[in-house]
Amino acid sequence: MEFTINRAAFIKAMNNVNRAISSRTSMTILQGIKLVLDETGLTLTGSNTDISIEILIPVNDDEANLQIIESGAIVLPASFFSNIVKRLPGETFKLTNTAGLQTNIKSENAEFDINGQDASAYPHLPEIEVRNNLTLAADTLNEIIGQTVIAVSKQLSQPILTGVHFILASGNLTAVATDRHRLAQRTVGFEDSDVNADIIVPGTSLSQLQAMLDEVEKVDVRVAENQVIFQLGENTTFYSRLLEGNYPDASRLIPTEKRTTLTINAHDLLQTIERAALLSHEGRSNVIQFAITSEKSLISSNSPEIGRVEEQIFAAETAGDDLTISFNPDYMREALRSFGDEQIQIGFKTALDPFTLVPTNNETNFIQLITPVRTY
Repeated sequence: MEFTINRAAFIKAMNNVNRAISSRTSMTILQGIKLVLDETGLTLTGSNTDISIEILIPVNDDEANLQIIESGAIVLPASFFSNIVKRLPGETFKLTNTAGLQTNIKSENAEFDINGQDASAYPHLPEIEVRNNLTLAADTLNEIIGQTVIAVSKQLSQPILTGVHFILASGNLTAVATDRHRLAQRTVGFEDSDVNADIIVPGTSLSQLQAMLDEVEKVDVRVAENQVIFQLGENTTFYSRLLEGNYPDASRLIPTEKRTTLTINAHDLLQTIERAALLSHEGRSNVIQFAITSEKSLISSNSPEIGRVEEQIFAAETAGDDLTISFNPDYMREALRSFGDEQIQIGFKTALDPFTLVPTNNETNFIQLITPVRTY
């Protein structure tokens, strides 16, 4: 194979493909990036068996200015190859693989020879039968992922909870994640009411996908038996395996009763929590206390070995019983960030029951839940 290409355009595609490549895989060839050159353009592929990303740089892409000299295919070591391309001096570079597996990369006065692997040994991308097809605005999908993936479990002993549960039914998409200490749930409507699916997508897959959504306007979501495909524009395809098993009924965690409510701007409360967390993170327990009364509400943290912080917060409205509750500030910060600068209502039942955070303008379609910390 032999081609020349604009270096910046190639790096953009290469960086996205590299999101699917892991140096820890047991298959050596998957530590590489696959390049396939034919009359349609240059296709880059990366995979770690859980995630696969394929990007086509078409021959008619003016920005890439791809010049095809000879078609072919090769797998090159992803990390080494990426570092070379990023450090080349010119605006374009030439890649040549004419005999065997040695590949020459040249740009201006810089020239590298690196050893590749046979592309025919690279695992084929899944051939799947699509059962459901749904198109979403990229910014909507980006928002859904950002608001839910924060609550997935990091414990591999509970693999089913390391994913986000997507339920598509009756014209609604509901995404739920929980690690049993907190929960995030978001619901949005979509036009095609005939789509029905119940899948669990790994949180790691969604985090990598989210990083690619700024570049597109719409995403075509295709659901198969054990795979989900996200088509980002015409030239980028993102594959993810699905988690197998039954996701727990997260709705049972959400309390139906609120004895104390507090309405406040999410961003203002976030800043207070971050100040209190400066002290709580230095202590052993990493706990913050929330005291709510009809007269005033206080956020505080007390660490015998470090000191104490206390700050009054000014809520738009407080109603119900007086309450003192303790919680993990990291859970609270991530939940508050998902609301941006919105007005939210925090609803409490008792000091030992999970409490909820909902936007005042969309209480039924978005909810964050946090389990308090028992301090006595």
